[in-house]
Amino acid sequence: MSEKLWRKNLINIEPYVAGEQPKNENIIKLNANENPYPPASGVQEVLRKKDIFDLKKYPSADAVPLKAALAERYGLAPENVFCGNGSDDVLATAFRAFFNSDKPVFYPDITYSFYTVWCELLKIPYETKPVDGDFLINVKDFYPENGGVVIPNPNAPTAIGVGKDFIIDLLEHNRDVIVIIDEAYVDFGRYSCVELIKEYDNLIVTQTFSKSRSLAGMRIGMAFAQPELISYMQAVKDSYNSYPLDQLAIETAIASLNDEKYFSDTVEKIKATRDRSAKAFRDMGFKVTDSETNFLFVSHPDIPAEEIFAYTREKGIFIRYFKKPVIDKWLRITIGTDEQMDKLIAAVKECIESR
Repeated sequence: MSEKLWRKNLINIEPYVAGEQPKNENIIKLNANENPYPPASGVQEVLRKKDIFDLKKYPSADAVPLKAALAERYGLAPENVFCGNGSDDVLATAFRAFFNSDKPVFYPDITYSFYTVWCELLKIPYETKPVDGDFLINVKDFYPENGGVVIPNPNAPTAIGVGKDFIIDLLEHNRDVIVIIDEAYVDFGRYSCVELIKEYDNLIVTQTFSKSRSLAGMRIGMAFAQPELISYMQAVKDSYNSYPLDQLAIETAIASLNDEKYFSDTVEKIKATRDRSAKAFRDMGFKVTDSETNFLFVSHPDIPAEEIFAYTREKGIFIRYFKKPVIDKWLRITIGTDEQMDKLIAAVKECIESR
């Protein structure tokens, strides 16, 4: 009887599921939106020169050196910057800090699935707004009274972005709640709204070093907002998760920021491969959304997505399949090197021709 009683108090939640991590090193991994290229050379230099005795010491509690570097890069003050262990940590901190209303938080129904996990875990009421048949978000769906708004721009897994007019419209109709714009993929898109934090005191913009800067293994995320909001986020983090970014994360992030040319060259290279690959998939009969990210979202009219997923997996190429309503006919494909994408395209052609 006692066992049944304590089991009633256990949490019942469906966790976020990340892309499969292959055990075989020969796998072409195109399922986790990682960057196929190495970080800037300065990152390797940091790792090579790191004094092991420094590791005896705790890192900067508030990632002060990185905040200063980010502030300089984005034309802000350090007080406008929050740093965390990946943008997931940053977003979770923001959810805890700002979504404490009895009104529901709004976000799209097809989007980053961690939003629902956090709402369920933190008992935040939420309401999803359906995207249309082309996976587009209707800004008017976010006009009604709510307890906060989260919009990823560009969105995942659809790869579709919105422009400045959409963001301003959203903010103008949500002056009394916190609006989070999740810009995990923005460096591959058309518009970042970091500039708007100077005008809107309820705006938080989150970003990451995991995608465009090839530092997923370091777990570096940041938020930009007016100082009052940053102070609330820091208070929450220090109250439940006081673990700051470690020394290597801070130092490698700064090294990455110091090489703007490598960053921009790598982003442009990925975008060129993305656009070439999108054309190849369209030529094979796939429907492909207009991607503003480092991945493609594709669907074949005749061949089930799960079948293509299984076929390419057998060929040693991992892509992402979501067995979920609405998107279960679609595949998300991370952009790799040109060579990797050519191998994927050849495998998909084989799959089509073998039927």
